Amino acid sequence: MSSRTFLIGGGWDPAAAAAVYGPFLRAAGDAPRIGCVVVDEGDGAEQFARYEAVLRVVDADCTAVPLLVPLGKELGEQVDVEAVSYDVDGVLVCGGLTPAYQEALPGGLPRLLAARGIPYAGFSAGAAVAAERTLVGGWLSDGVAVCPEDAAEDLEEIEVRAGLGLVPFAVDVHAAQWGTLPRLIAAVVRDALPHGVAVDENTVVDVDAGEGLARVFGHGRAHSVRPAPGADGGVLVRSFRAGESFTVH
Repeated sequence: MSSRTFLIGGGWDPAAAAAVYGPFLRAAGDAPRIGCVVVDEGDGAEQFARYEAVLRVVDADCTAVPLLVPLGKELGEQVDVEAVSYDVDGVLVCGGLTPAYQEALPGGLPRLLAARGIPYAGFSAGAAVAAERTLVGGWLSDGVAVCPEDAAEDLEEIEVRAGLGLVPFAVDVHAAQWGTLPRLIAAVVRDALPHGVAVDENTVVDVDAGEGLARVFGHGRAHSVRPAPGADGGVLVRSFRAGESFTVH
């Protein structure tokens, strides 16, 4: 197995499941055991069952392992993360309130993943927190609306926090569906982020840090945002469809 990171932009289209989850499950190996991290807001078992069903549709031989974290707690307070890393072949961090996932995941998780070469997949919030600097939400930039309030993750101003550092660029999700690409553009400019990637629903970005490349799979696009050379506040935006790749730095 190789250590890879898969960033899923959200979405539940059954027709896209194989394209979105297939690369991650193949990286996890034959008949993989997948640890599914869910921040439990009272419906954790139901949410886990939803992801378990999708994984088994794509690979009937995989086994999903529930790792439920009560809202406001850390994963390490609920399970022995190091022991779990030896019990699973891949980790899927699921979707929900992005700030809650940022608070729930321990900083040592990347080291444990790397030690065993275990692939990481993040769905929606799980994709956002994989970044070194995590865009956790917000819909205002200095009081000006830059995306729909419904996408704000219970925050007002755009907020960037420390993330897991699995990928060197910031990540936003539900890009086309929720209109979050302008939020990422604003964050790149305001927070001096060197690179950001907004991922559409039913789309995955497969990041191989060793190669320094990110590949796009699924039905939508990934939108790369970088500061424009020599332009004060300007950015360069390029969209990549399935089968295309871009450099991560």
